[in-house]
Amino acid sequence: MFRLLSYTSVLALIAASASAADMNFNRISSFATPLNMAAGEDQDRETSSEIIAVSDDGMRLVYTDSPLGVVGLIDISDPAAPKPLGNVDMGGEPTSATVIGNTAFVAVNTSEDYVAVGGKLLTVDIDSKAVTAECDLGGQPDSIAKSKDGSFLVVAIENERDEDLNDGVLPQMPAGQVAMIDVKNGAADCGSLRFTDVTGLADIGADDPEPEFVDINGLGETVVTLQENNHLVVIGRDGKVISHFSAGAVTLENVDLTDERGALRFTETQADRKREPDAVKWIDDDHFAIANEGDYEGGSRGWTIFNKDGTVVYDSGMSFEYAVVEAGHYPDKRSDAKGAEPESIEVASFNGAPYVFVGAERASIIGVYDVSDLANPVLTQMLPSGIAPEGIVAIPSRNLLVTANEKDLIEDGGVRSHVMVYEQQQAPAAYPQITSQGADSLIGWGALSGLAADPESNGKLYAINDSFYGYQPRIFTIDATQTPARITAALDITRGGAPAQKLDIEGVALDGKGGFWLASEGKSAKLVPHALYHVNAKGVIKQEIALPEELLANEIRFGFEGIARDGDVLWMPVQRSWKDDAKGEVKLVAYNTESKEWGAVRYALDAPAAAGWVGLSDIEIHDGFAYIIERDNQIGDKAAIKKIYRVAMSQMVPAALGGELPLVEKEEVRDLLPDLKALNGFVVDKVEGLAIDANGKAYVVTDNDGVDDSSGETLFFSFDNNASASN
Repeated sequence: MFRLLSYTSVLALIAASASAADMNFNRISSFATPLNMAAGEDQDRETSSEIIAVSDDGMRLVYTDSPLGVVGLIDISDPAAPKPLGNVDMGGEPTSATVIGNTAFVAVNTSEDYVAVGGKLLTVDIDSKAVTAECDLGGQPDSIAKSKDGSFLVVAIENERDEDLNDGVLPQMPAGQVAMIDVKNGAADCGSLRFTDVTGLADIGADDPEPEFVDINGLGETVVTLQENNHLVVIGRDGKVISHFSAGAVTLENVDLTDERGALRFTETQADRKREPDAVKWIDDDHFAIANEGDYEGGSRGWTIFNKDGTVVYDSGMSFEYAVVEAGHYPDKRSDAKGAEPESIEVASFNGAPYVFVGAERASIIGVYDVSDLANPVLTQMLPSGIAPEGIVAIPSRNLLVTANEKDLIEDGGVRSHVMVYEQQQAPAAYPQITSQGADSLIGWGALSGLAADPESNGKLYAINDSFYGYQPRIFTIDATQTPARITAALDITRGGAPAQKLDIEGVALDGKGGFWLASEGKSAKLVPHALYHVNAKGVIKQEIALPEELLANEIRFGFEGIARDGDVLWMPVQRSWKDDAKGEVKLVAYNTESKEWGAVRYALDAPAAAGWVGLSDIEIHDGFAYIIERDNQIGDKAAIKKIYRVAMSQMVPAALGGELPLVEKEEVRDLLPDLKALNGFVVDKVEGLAIDANGKAYVVTDNDGVDDSSGETLFFSFDNNASASN
């Protein structure tokens, strides 16, 4: 059996095949943006970290926060423990920022509407947090960039269109332009402000260019993305256009284009998909990389390297999105739009190696590419981010990388916007902990909601997905002896030769005969029954067992959240109290597969630490005990109860339903909060799966909600009877 109250093995999350001698980026801290509010401020207001920049000494971060109309400052002198430095009011909507020395230059949108546009450039002293100067930009700014020598700034004046007007089709005046302004003695010289006209260049909406993102190379040349126009422009230091060309289009094959079926099927083709790039960064003086986010007519789901003469040097095609899929971060609800949606990009050299960092907004993940060979970039890592990475800044002098993640779920009671800090270390990569990379064919996965161990093969596990993938219920085979753990196969659960419908599988157990028992959590409002299902080794449902009336008469939405087999008896924990349960109690329900008898025992839940509820998530039976996950529904700093308890099987004697049920005694085995904090992100709420193999090694997995209002992170970790790290 595995040991009680063992708290080591946090590093069991380490999940890469790299040796300890390799250099990898690992997250070392996270900073929630509400921490920058002053004492007494309403922290329940929406905040957002969007575009982020760093002081020249690498010790302080500056990020734009559009909802609050401020820039936020963070002290990262100790990058593992960021400290709030407060917010500075911008008197409008900050859209982008850059820093020269200890002075931040912030582009601020002051437009009244899409026609009466306006904007300003503010100069902020980072030390005093005072606004020291202001220049009128004459239009709505988006991106801002500084020259390598700090002598001038370039601002993309987008004058964005109204997406609700005429379906967002161009043209919609006024047209955008590119602004350039000199910096003298550390201050913006408002009198030097001049503009480059970029009308008449693009094949799409030529008279209405909408500059989106700018960057400046070592020669003082500016590259500009015209996202909606699907065009790229290179401008000289003198403000004259050097070259311009279409961003082009690609044909995507084996792509998932349907979002409504709740299934990951990469079988379709998308012809001539416009790149429509968002962010752009120079790699050297001749080459730049673009993130092909797309807008209303495009988005090629990847990224591209161009020569400034317009030659395509490299295009990722579907390879980046496939890496997202394998990491479990694919956002199925965005399949009909722009998929993983690469939006942000950063370029920097670390320890002599040039890297491109690609941020996928909807997948909430960062791809790390070694671009030593520009024609053949190598994807070296996938980094977990907060929700919706919008900005990335590299700090090579300190071996640091920082992401700003804009999504704030305060209205839904979810996690807040976060800034996350990574360090390049001589250590294995800590993420992902589980992947489908290396499988015989592409396996899309997510929303893992239960685990079971094969008693004959140590480290061989099975997992299931829940109703998020309602048109593709599956049982996944996992090889947990590898690092990271590998999903090696996916078995479709079928009925009548088609994917089974009306299932919400929350638990899986082996039947001892090559098949599986599944527990499905019901939802009567959607005609999904609370039920047990017996499937064979081919995934075909051979038996459906409805709950007895004694249970169903008192049902609520939150039903079975796991299943385990003890000989002929199946045990299923009910997640929440049903109508006939005492407050703070739930049932552990038993079903005898031979006698067809039902029974139950009572289980007392911990009281919630604050708001929300506490319930059960999975069950496993091993060496004379039933091990049970008990958790609250809280996330981030509010998470308090994420634990494993055990009950001796000698107490698991079910009484008949409808009568007095015995109350079992539980014993705490492990507090999972240290494990959930090991990757230095925020604590996720859904600890959903537990399995214990024959050697007593326990495995835990979290549910990433199908990357829907979720960071997409799936934590998969293990611990054994010696409390040692192994996975």
